[in-house]
Amino acid sequence: MSDLQAAADAAASPSPIQGPRVLEIRFTGSGSEYFRIWSVNLLLILVTLGLYLPFAKARRIRYFYANTLVDGQALSFHGNPWKMFRGFVLLVVLMAAYTGAGKVSAGAAFVAFLILCAVWPALWRASLQFRLGNTSWRGLRMRFEGSMSGAYLACAPSYLPAMALIGGAALLGGEGAELEHQLTPATWLYAGGALFMALLGPWSLALFKRFQHNGYRIADQHSRIQLSGGQIYLFALKLVGMSLLPMFVAGVVVALVVGAAKLMGLPRGIGVVFLTLGVVLGYVIYFAMIAPYAAARLQNLVWNGTRSEALAFNSRLSFRSLLALTLKNWLLTLLTLGLYRPFAAVSTARLRLEAVSIDCTGDPLDWVTAATAGHEDATGDIAGDFFGIDMGL
Repeated sequence: MSDLQAAADAAASPSPIQGPRVLEIRFTGSGSEYFRIWSVNLLLILVTLGLYLPFAKARRIRYFYANTLVDGQALSFHGNPWKMFRGFVLLVVLMAAYTGAGKVSAGAAFVAFLILCAVWPALWRASLQFRLGNTSWRGLRMRFEGSMSGAYLACAPSYLPAMALIGGAALLGGEGAELEHQLTPATWLYAGGALFMALLGPWSLALFKRFQHNGYRIADQHSRIQLSGGQIYLFALKLVGMSLLPMFVAGVVVALVVGAAKLMGLPRGIGVVFLTLGVVLGYVIYFAMIAPYAAARLQNLVWNGTRSEALAFNSRLSFRSLLALTLKNWLLTLLTLGLYRPFAAVSTARLRLEAVSIDCTGDPLDWVTAATAGHEDATGDIAGDFFGIDMGL
């Protein structure tokens, strides 16, 4: 009787709450497979004088999506390359107009820049809508629901100092060479624009990431990011400190080599050669270290702060691993005269994607698909679909 009572009590007691299930991300692509796609794309881009670029991009995205498995299910890309071609032509026209205006006069370049400032946030938002709206997982289409006003507000901190910078350059060009070494209002405007662009750069990056990650949607999941300006400014300070390291190393190496050359009585020209090699070495070390450091730290910072109602992202991308892989990719790409690039792209994608996992508190199969296809902003949906712009995420 006591055994029956214990069994009844056990059945009546609530079951223990299960923790979140981890959705692992795996990348199954191979360099040899992607090499065939890459080589054909490259050939067709050359033959068509660049017009095949959007079609090549669509093929590349489809391959990487099809080999990105989230909880064992691959992503899918449904973008129409012909719509991407329309967006590509639009961007080419805008860039050509800006470049042509710059050759006419500095004032014309400034006017063209203002026009770009007026349309670029809308085009950026349309590109995000196009990419997310044509991405699916388990048959669920993703969406981007960032507002138009949010796009313009995100761009404002970078636009204002850029306008001052380019406006100052236009005024300096109009003042003539006789005022080149004088401190004029145009000089102060140019210098102030450059200074504030550097100071506001981290804040602008924070606004960009907030706009992106706060607009991601899938089914009834609405993403939110916790990213403060202080975190981005701290990241920027570390990046500056990291930038000084390769310069210091290159300087020490050059000083030791030049000093050794003087002690051995070598000709002065040898020292100049060593100095040039040191500058090149510092340049290579700088980009070999700074790019992986920035990519690893920013990926971890942004995705570790991204959540939705049932999802929490975790990124553990190691700077050392990415640095080692970058050096390997650079070396093999140099030795193979560029033919290793598709293998490098696959290995980098695998490292960065598999460093991310997703904690899910429910079963994605139980998600309720959003009532409207795509996103709620119909005007934005039409813009993204019409332009077919895909500037990347």
